[in-house]
Amino acid sequence: MDQFSAHLDRGWDLVQRGDHRGAEASARRALELDKESPEAYNLLGYVAAMQGEFDEALEHYQQAIALDDTYLEAILNAAEVLIHPLGDLEEAERMCDDALELAESDEERVDALLLKFDALLGQEQVPAARALCARLPRGPFENPAHTFLVGRALYEIGDLTSAAPLIEQATASSPPNAESFYYLGLLRDEQGKPSEATQAFLRSRELELEAPRALWALPSEKLHEATRDAMAALPEEIRNLVSFEHTYFADLPGVEVIVEGVDPRALLLLDAAPPESVTEAEGETTEAGAGARPTRVFIYQRNIERVTTQIDGLAQELTSALEREIRSAFLGESETPRRSRDA
Repeated sequence: MDQFSAHLDRGWDLVQRGDHRGAEASARRALELDKESPEAYNLLGYVAAMQGEFDEALEHYQQAIALDDTYLEAILNAAEVLIHPLGDLEEAERMCDDALELAESDEERVDALLLKFDALLGQEQVPAARALCARLPRGPFENPAHTFLVGRALYEIGDLTSAAPLIEQATASSPPNAESFYYLGLLRDEQGKPSEATQAFLRSRELELEAPRALWALPSEKLHEATRDAMAALPEEIRNLVSFEHTYFADLPGVEVIVEGVDPRALLLLDAAPPESVTEAEGETTEAGAGARPTRVFIYQRNIERVTTQIDGLAQELTSALEREIRSAFLGESETPRRSRDA
């Protein structure tokens, strides 16, 4: 093995070990030997994405593609970053089409189709996403990840019959995966099996907490600051219904509320005092006054990090979530579903 290949191989090995700085150093050493190596730029992009530097990751992937416009791995990696967290879904869809033209193996085609599905669904192009699902194989798959991802796609378009065996198979695989257990919970909910759904949701929560925090996880002070800004940005007529003073932060919803039916991937939860209290003994109704318990707000950091990795958009995301919950809890304007499609 030549020195250039040795640096690349060592870089990917260090990625698997979680040593992202070491992997970046290996990629840069490879670039010193070959300044026009698309493989080295692809590795740099992957490392940057793992560290939460998504714009930088995309730049590296684009450089790799500029050097070799048939480099399928870099195209797929770029499309994935464009879908989430960057949210440039039209460009991601275009790149997926490029990838489909280049794909030679069944595994490569499935990778490209699954990413295109996410791009279409993110643009609410449901008929197109459903048509694309017809092109997905139903297994068995050489790549175990495809078993779950195809099952998830089928669930999202409402084909529970086809989704069920794939999601069930994914939850039986090793190592266990929080995402597959979450979708098993959704599936069991749809099947009218609430007890099994709850057990699956609790297992998903357990696996989430066992996973290491992402390198780009939000510092707590940034989340607190964004929460204050989000509350200040609420419409005037509902702004006084919540306060930062009665806001509490946790990684994920607790077991006790999940058992009660709260989505384990809820961004936040209001423990809302009713606007009026009824004295049962006398049947009297009185306005909630100075002695009423204030509304408590629970913010779930890991779930927020799932939907936004950008500090700039964090307050806006929280404002939207808070407004939905407040209007549902106090004004009855909408029902809060068990899970959010944004999750």
